[in-house]
Formats: sequence, C-alpha cells, structure tokens
Amino acid sequence: MAKTTKTGKQLERYFKGVANHWRIDVLFLLSEKDNLSLDAIAKELDCNFKTISEHTKKLVNAGLLNKTYRGREVSHSLSPYGRRFITFIMTF
Repeated sequence: MAKTTKTGKQLERYFKGVANHWRIDVLFLLSEKDNLSLDAIAKELDCNFKTISEHTKKLVNAGLLNKTYRGREVSHSLSPYGRRFITFIMTF
C-alpha cells in the first residue's frame, strides 16, 4: 500500500488541532483511557467542562478525535490520525 503525501493545507488542519496544551493533554489522556465522556475528561484533567468541550470540538474538527453517541452521553476516542499524532509528539 503506497502512502499518499498530505498537502500543506491538510497538515495545517492537524497541527492547528493540537495547537493548545489542553488539546495535547486530551490526546495523551485518551491514548491511555479510551472512550471517555466530556465530564470524565474534565475531571481527569481538573479542568472546566466548557473548556474541555471547546477543545474536544476542535480536535474532532481536526480529525484527531472520534465521537460516539451513547444515549445522552458522548464518548470520545482517538482517531487513527490522533494515534499517529501521539506517536509523533512522543518522538519530538
């Protein structure tokens, strides 16, 4: 399987997605504990629920997180690109 090179615009979307320390912390947390709700993420990171809500929304829009609806609750997990970004960050 040949790898396709991402365009600069595509790469920008991923890099902007992690351009905040809360977003990076969310990625690290979800790499250890998968499928967490917003409330669980906020509690784990000792952060305001609304703050985490905004940052997870940006991570989802960047393609780094997946959202799964379970009744009234929404579960968050790393997307395949989110996992690749964790690997990239760990090598930095």
